[in-house]
Amino acid sequence: MTVGSELRQKAMRWIADDPSPSDRAELQKVLAEAMGGSTPALDDLTERMSSPLTFGTAGLRGPLRAGPAGMNLAVVRRAAAGIAAYLKAQGAGGATVVIGFDARHRSAEFARDAATVLAATGFRALLAPSALPTPVTAFAVRRLNAAAGLQVTASHNPPQDNGLKVYLDGGCQLVGPADTEIEAAIAAARPAISIDTAGAPLSWPDDLLEAYVGRAAGLAGAGGAVRDLRVATTALHGVGGETLVKALHRAGFTDVHVVADQAVPDPDFPTVTFPNPEEPGATDHLLALAAEIGADLAIANDPDADRCSIGVPGADGIWRMLSGDEAGALLGDRILDRLDRTAHPDPLVATTIVSSQMLGRIAAARGARYDETLTGFKWIVRAGDGHGTGLVFGYEEALGLAVDPDAVRDKDGISAAVLACDLAADLKGAGRSVPDVLDDLAVTHGLHTTGAVSMRVADQSTIPRWMSRLRTHLPTTLLGEAVVTAADLLPRTDGVRLATERARVIVRPSGTEPKLKCYLEIVTPVPVAADLPRLRAAAAVDLAALKAEVTALIQG
Repeated sequence: MTVGSELRQKAMRWIADDPSPSDRAELQKVLAEAMGGSTPALDDLTERMSSPLTFGTAGLRGPLRAGPAGMNLAVVRRAAAGIAAYLKAQGAGGATVVIGFDARHRSAEFARDAATVLAATGFRALLAPSALPTPVTAFAVRRLNAAAGLQVTASHNPPQDNGLKVYLDGGCQLVGPADTEIEAAIAAARPAISIDTAGAPLSWPDDLLEAYVGRAAGLAGAGGAVRDLRVATTALHGVGGETLVKALHRAGFTDVHVVADQAVPDPDFPTVTFPNPEEPGATDHLLALAAEIGADLAIANDPDADRCSIGVPGADGIWRMLSGDEAGALLGDRILDRLDRTAHPDPLVATTIVSSQMLGRIAAARGARYDETLTGFKWIVRAGDGHGTGLVFGYEEALGLAVDPDAVRDKDGISAAVLACDLAADLKGAGRSVPDVLDDLAVTHGLHTTGAVSMRVADQSTIPRWMSRLRTHLPTTLLGEAVVTAADLLPRTDGVRLATERARVIVRPSGTEPKLKCYLEIVTPVPVAADLPRLRAAAAVDLAALKAEVTALIQG
């Protein structure tokens, strides 16, 4: 196979317009190898020059590589120019735009370049002074009444990725039609090398980070008094460690121990296979530390600290991380239980269609409104009337928790950690534990046993083939029980929902990674608390069987 003239010309135009010498050299090398007859290089070149990155579940995200289908300086510069053009078209010319970044490879470079583009276009571009958690940028947008916020991050993706998250509408992630309108503006932007980067961005206000820390710490109910709780934490080589410890100390949690070999930001994430608390093995160091020091609670943030994973010791002393659904039920109930109904007379809680149904039952019992949205926090924060009016709590099963939506209109792993510690400290003082509360919720609302099957693929085309086959051959039974709901979720979203009287399965492609994800739930009534151990064991057996059945169903 040879390089076609159209592909070659497209690559050469990109190289000529690329402002980064290293990116130009990288793409030139791939092009030369492809023209020399290398099939892998031709495949690589074809992929790099394919469709440009688009705004998915959490913004632009892709591998660090030269070309329009990667994250690189040219792509970021044109994205900044497109965002500036969009904001001007909306009448926001000259307004404040906040730019933050994490500690991934090239994040600081990309953020600085985006800020200079925005400043050159006439915006008041405020650039973060250092790598900081994503929720701090979301907080800054609301606090400063900014027209937009940009965060350079790939969150929990592998080391070779990076991304760009965009906030509008008071710190909310993009939804349509803004996403496609910005993409059109990016497509219409000048070649990257011709875009003006002579602007001089300003730094964030000096008190901004302290304001965020103070707000997060204020979620604890003791007014900063020292609390009796020993906490183990990890930042998973990300940017949240220092801010988390500050917030916990300010809230009165001073007995905090940090996983030392994961505390310093490192874009290579050397101690974990995937820097995601959901992944097997990612929290092994944390749980080992928690057991060693006799902690009461363990907290893991993902690399940009917008996710929070909570670990607890069992009655047998063995530590485990709570699922996102358990954390959502736990903190959602906590917030509704303590909520000031004068300030929030008509509260709303929300989660997504793939999360557990437990929060809906909690909301009904607590007299709150409840909504299920599409997957992603850009939808959760707009739950209910489309604007998130009255929202006091939102969560997604992938460890995203919004515990203070008035301040951060996105998931926030640091604020969630403070609230979890506050709950655990109160329970410890009463001689109880987090597992005790989970038992209470199960007895009151039913035992909701959840799990997931995640199928990572090397070839993205595998996923639509699997979805097509599933839609063509919908099952009539699951776990030997009749399927009473078999719903194709198109056009609302690319997904399929299957349900029996007690089990539910939702299948959908991941919006951030090359995965097909299957979300499983089995609901079991609990007549009396004494039945819980037996019912949990039986539900675990059924869940394992359901996982095997769904895997076979998808893969044929």
